[in-house]
Amino acid sequence: MSDNITVAGVSVDTRHWIGGERVASAGTFTDHSPIDGTVLGEIARGGPAEAQAAVAAARDAFPGWAATPRAERARILHAVADGVEKRIEELAIVETTDNGALLRSHRRGVMPRVAHNFRFFADWLLRLDHEDFETRGHTNHVSWDPAGPCVLITPWNAPLMLATWKVAPALAAGDTVVLKPAEWSPLTASLLADIAAEAGLPAGVLNVVQGYGSEIGDALTSHPDVRRISFTGSVPTARRIAESAAANLTPLSLELGGKSPLLVFADADLDLAVDLAVEQYDNAGQVCLAATRLLVEEPVAEEFTRRFVEKATALRQGDPRDEDTDIGPTIHPRQLEKIDGFVRRAVAVGARAVIGGRRGDGQYYAPTLLTDVAQDSEIVQEEVFGPVLTLQTFTGEDEAVRLANDTRFGLAATVATGDRERAERVSARLVAGTVWVNCFFVRDLQAPFGGSRQSGVGREGGTWSFDFYCDLKNTVTAPKGWDHNHG
Repeated sequence: MSDNITVAGVSVDTRHWIGGERVASAGTFTDHSPIDGTVLGEIARGGPAEAQAAVAAARDAFPGWAATPRAERARILHAVADGVEKRIEELAIVETTDNGALLRSHRRGVMPRVAHNFRFFADWLLRLDHEDFETRGHTNHVSWDPAGPCVLITPWNAPLMLATWKVAPALAAGDTVVLKPAEWSPLTASLLADIAAEAGLPAGVLNVVQGYGSEIGDALTSHPDVRRISFTGSVPTARRIAESAAANLTPLSLELGGKSPLLVFADADLDLAVDLAVEQYDNAGQVCLAATRLLVEEPVAEEFTRRFVEKATALRQGDPRDEDTDIGPTIHPRQLEKIDGFVRRAVAVGARAVIGGRRGDGQYYAPTLLTDVAQDSEIVQEEVFGPVLTLQTFTGEDEAVRLANDTRFGLAATVATGDRERAERVSARLVAGTVWVNCFFVRDLQAPFGGSRQSGVGREGGTWSFDFYCDLKNTVTAPKGWDHNHG
């Protein structure tokens, strides 16, 4: 078996990246393209041995990287960003082929954002500071000390962007990293390892290991030398990670699922509200932040639905490499089965599919809107992670907020209203890590990001990222007691 595969003309190494070297495994797993089911290649399938080797490499590299001056760390991260920008087209086509998201989005938005992730945290590192303060004449100085090796476990729906949301701040903080990408979309993580090495990142500072779930994950998350774990994914997997990390009291950052609402009030700009609602089908609905529950005030519900159906049925579903495609495939046959199961069970208990509600050819699922759904039903309460929205109506702010908050999740919420005071009142009452008003998915890296309730633990972004990836230290110095014979 060759160690390299060619994906849309781009060579990708299928081995792990450990300690600055490519490392093979005895076993492999098959990576398929969701676009047409094509076998992309056999990927090195790591287990406990690879996990141990990667953590050891990160541990050994940590003292040198932690001692690297901030300016030099920032310079290398900017060099990584330069490397990403030089290879945007290659990264875009490989990721589209591997996970099925739109090529035009990868070219114009996602991959430039990957480079921005590195530049942002490199720059933020250089201005990361806390003003000294006095306590009864004593000086308090707060510092962010690198914590140590970090395990970063990332999802398949936006593989490289979500990985670098974690990798960039961890490296900027002076930590070393073991990145475990999702097994359904591992390829761009391998390319990132190449880019980082070319940028001059020292061996062992970034390690990439591939494998299936707990086969390698448990060995990573339970390792006593790991100082931080950051995970984006499902609630059940997060529980397993938390149990694994508990023995060592390893700090966790968990960004989990969502069942976010879009509240449309009667005073909203309906065209804007419909645009926001249709936008929730982005990436075939495989977005944790997606506002999949449409809550519409009764006086405008009929007109909203009419406009929504007109706009949603005009969406073009097909090959994500086509510039005119609006919705691509779901990531994997198992995910498609999961989505279809949710819809079939909902219809069986009385839900009505206004549009969609059916599978297409291959791994495609038609954009779906379900009405006549009960608040306590599975389809309203559980994350589908596909192009499936529900629509419910409400009367007044109190009912809107009650319905919006009535799930176990709290990742995000979107509010459409023409009344600024209402927007402020409602936003203050919503349980969510992020609330968007008359917009969606505006994400500034200096803002805190994370979820409430079972949507996550902790916040990342800006200084919050450094608070997580560092050990904060306060040094208190007395005003006297110095030996005046020295210095």
